[in-house]
Amino acid sequence: MNESRQSPSLTKNLQHFMRQYPLFSFFFMAYAFSWIILIPYILSQWNILPNKNIFMVFFALNAFVGPYLSAYIMGRITEGRDSWLNMKKRFRRFKVSWPWYAFILFGIPLVMMLGISILPGALASFQGFPPGFPAKYIIYFVIVFFGGGPLGEEIGWRGFALPRMQARYGALRATLLLGVLWTFWHLPHFLTTAQRGGPGSSLSLLYVNLPIFLLLVMSIAVIMTWVFNHTKGSLFIAMLLHTSINTFSLILALFSAPIVTRTDLPVAIGLGILAIAILIFTGGKLGYQTDKEQIQPTIGNNKFTS
Repeated sequence: MNESRQSPSLTKNLQHFMRQYPLFSFFFMAYAFSWIILIPYILSQWNILPNKNIFMVFFALNAFVGPYLSAYIMGRITEGRDSWLNMKKRFRRFKVSWPWYAFILFGIPLVMMLGISILPGALASFQGFPPGFPAKYIIYFVIVFFGGGPLGEEIGWRGFALPRMQARYGALRATLLLGVLWTFWHLPHFLTTAQRGGPGSSLSLLYVNLPIFLLLVMSIAVIMTWVFNHTKGSLFIAMLLHTSINTFSLILALFSAPIVTRTDLPVAIGLGILAIAILIFTGGKLGYQTDKEQIQPTIGNNKFTS
């Protein structure tokens, strides 16, 4: 009898805590869910479980089970049944000025190539695009959009977290904090071939690869906040930008020599230069204006801690 009475009370207390600290609760769940579901894939990479392609399913699902599911849970708790309808409306916000589409689809790859041209020896290692490249690129783009992270991740990072973080901390601090949290969410990936880990790799390289990856993700976070704020919080545009970066990174990895594929530095340089230019151009505001239409959370105090 006592247990049956305590259970609703515990649930109520947990929901109250999650309403009080929605950002902390979201990131805690995003980390926990993603890291737990990656365990079978990591074990297969290290030959503790059979190294079979079926375990790739766990890697593909980590963005959906982590940021996506956490955003759904927190949205329902903090905003009720309308939260997912609002998220869908922002996903369907396709009507933005054509220069944003041009910037995402063509400008971003050019900026990434700029990074390769700056790194000594990197541009010379690029083997060029294969025959039928446009068709292959479109196929890669679609696969990455739906299965490579952007669709699952952006519901969480830009769908749930960023609007609340900007409302509480302002654009720049919110972006930097999100960039750090987004980076370390990827930490288990460094135990797999997805981030140059796995059997035969040296974990000591983590001290080199992780700071470079941090620089890369922080630069991407700045660019994405700027685009997000200028497209009225369009989740579709955020996903498209994320996909453009990931797809062209894949292309560079497939058609470049080891000087490019063994490190994120060339891409980090190119996107880092763009991020710095955006910060200077916007004075650190990244297009966020509280006196104009912004995507604001309607319920919750947006706290990490008290």
